[in-house]
Amino acid sequence: MKQSFHLNLEIIFLLLLVSFVLFAGCQPKSVTTDAGGWDSFVDEFIESYFIAHPDVAVDAGRHEFDGKLPDWSPAAFAREGERLRVQRKRALQFDPAALSENQRFERDYLVSRVNRDLFWLESAGWPYKNPQFYANSLDPNVYVSRAYAPTAERMRAYVAYARAIPNAAEQIRKNFRIPLSHAYIDIGKILFGGLASYYAKDVPGVFTSVVDAELQAEFQKANEAAVGAMKGLEQWLDQHRATTTESFSLGADLFSGMLRETEGVEVSIDLLEKMGREDLDRNLAALRKACQDYAPGKSIPECVARVESAKPEGGTLEVAHHQLNDLKAFVIARDLVTIPGTEEARVAEAPPYKRWNFAFIDIPGSYEKALPSVYYVAPPDPGWSKAERDAYIPGKAKLLFTSVHEVWPGHFLQFLHSNRCRSKFGRVFSASTAFTEGWAHYAEELVWEAGLNHGDPQTHIGQLLNALMRNARYLSAIGLHTKGMTLEESQRMFREVAYQDPVTARQQAARGAFDPAYLNYTLGKLMIRKLREDWTASRGGRNAWHEFHDTFLSYGKPPIPLIRAAMLGASAGPAF
Repeated sequence: MKQSFHLNLEIIFLLLLVSFVLFAGCQPKSVTTDAGGWDSFVDEFIESYFIAHPDVAVDAGRHEFDGKLPDWSPAAFAREGERLRVQRKRALQFDPAALSENQRFERDYLVSRVNRDLFWLESAGWPYKNPQFYANSLDPNVYVSRAYAPTAERMRAYVAYARAIPNAAEQIRKNFRIPLSHAYIDIGKILFGGLASYYAKDVPGVFTSVVDAELQAEFQKANEAAVGAMKGLEQWLDQHRATTTESFSLGADLFSGMLRETEGVEVSIDLLEKMGREDLDRNLAALRKACQDYAPGKSIPECVARVESAKPEGGTLEVAHHQLNDLKAFVIARDLVTIPGTEEARVAEAPPYKRWNFAFIDIPGSYEKALPSVYYVAPPDPGWSKAERDAYIPGKAKLLFTSVHEVWPGHFLQFLHSNRCRSKFGRVFSASTAFTEGWAHYAEELVWEAGLNHGDPQTHIGQLLNALMRNARYLSAIGLHTKGMTLEESQRMFREVAYQDPVTARQQAARGAFDPAYLNYTLGKLMIRKLREDWTASRGGRNAWHEFHDTFLSYGKPPIPLIRAAMLGASAGPAF
């Protein structure tokens, strides 16, 4: 059944692709269609995207695609680039006058997602040098941790996934163009080596309750092959460490192209840097004031060390769990934004292949029903020194704003809204990191402004330490990719300007090399704050925050300039 279903999907994909090409070739430049024509096109787009990207389908909750991985051959990449261009052309051929206001917005949203995919696939060339291109697709978490089906059924899906890993690993190896930057080698080892460890040590325990002996034997064979494939890929990268280069910079033109094609933002790099430094200076001034109140007579490093020494009593996971309850109550009490639905998020330890950053949240897709989200927190690496391990565990004030960012009212609340978006496309697709990460970072400052912990300076310092880390990301992204900044200089910025611990500084500087878009935390926050100021100015100011937040989150996850134009109309003006 699995094999015949796979062949049917391939046939459907070919038929869809042929129909798209024929449609694009025979239509005039402007096509007048009714509302049903556009809605049918959106449905076609989603289905064809899922066929090309089965991992995206599975993550969204379409489990008929379980166990499948994308084709990562160069020929498949070429086909995907052409498919996306055909889809973009079709979307732009719809006459705006024939579409409703919501459909016109959805069309621009869809085109922005296509532009985003094409940038990373072709302009940036990510498949050929950056292991992070493959990270989300390789993640087995959906089979292991999401209880969307009985354990035996998820085990069968995992077996199919594991059987696909050796071929995927071989395609990835062939795609990488040697020599690679050492930054890419390092993240590749964390990703591929972490997956091998996770397959071997963690996954088997999840499926021990399955009593089907034949299925267990199939699992063991497939899982061992997957472990070997990921270990082999990790070792292959290690073999090329001697030939690594320092060449990871996008360069100014490509960096500007990234902002334009992935966020709809056109701004000079000099102005971009100026805005970032102004926000950094604002946060540093606030830190100086908070430290005067919290630790009079102490230097800022001494003040920060004191705040960070107040570690979570009972462990990071336990304290984070209690923080979520308190934060949800605060959001409700201050009426900051609507909480749609009754879903909750739980807290868990991050798996090994996801420990290149301290925390993240896994949220079930819009096709899933009644599944919990998981807020993952990474423990210190046992290979670090005791001093590094101790410093890596955040103080409870800093952890509080990580919990804000990931859950209430950050990412988790954001996705509660987007999963109920009026646009089907908006429920499925994100087209903007500045929207998703910008909102979560904006939420940190929002709850402080709204009176979290009644103006307590220790709490404020926790918020500011998170903000300063994002400021350093913003300036490091610009510096590393357009100004010749070195990783050592970036690391020093995280230590001396953002007051981060040594391990976090090292991780964050390294991330800047393979993730130039991590400036979008601050970039998004700045755009959201400006939009809030402009939109609420004639609607009651702070009294309109709740309405602003609900309206902003109602659009899905599109580029913020699109939302700005929709919310402000002809008076939209610049995003900054």
